[in-house]
Amino acid sequence: MIIKFNVFGKRMSVAKKEQEWQLFNDPEIGIRSRVYDVIIPADIKERELEKYLDDIYHEYASEKYPRVTKLV
Repeated sequence: MIIKFNVFGKRMSVAKKEQEWQLFNDPEIGIRSRVYDVIIPADIKERELEKYLDDIYHEYASEKYPRVTKLV
């Protein structure tokens, strides 16, 4: 399962693999790359990911992108 987000204007995705959440940069064009410097705790629920990413990356908030949003 891959869940895609707009993280303050940057496309990112989160995947669950063997009870571990993995975070990726997920550009529209190009290759998805793993983000190793952000650890998402295994006990975070899927519904909490949006808020967790918002808390981690809040310094990138702008008038145009005020929050993290889940992409459909």
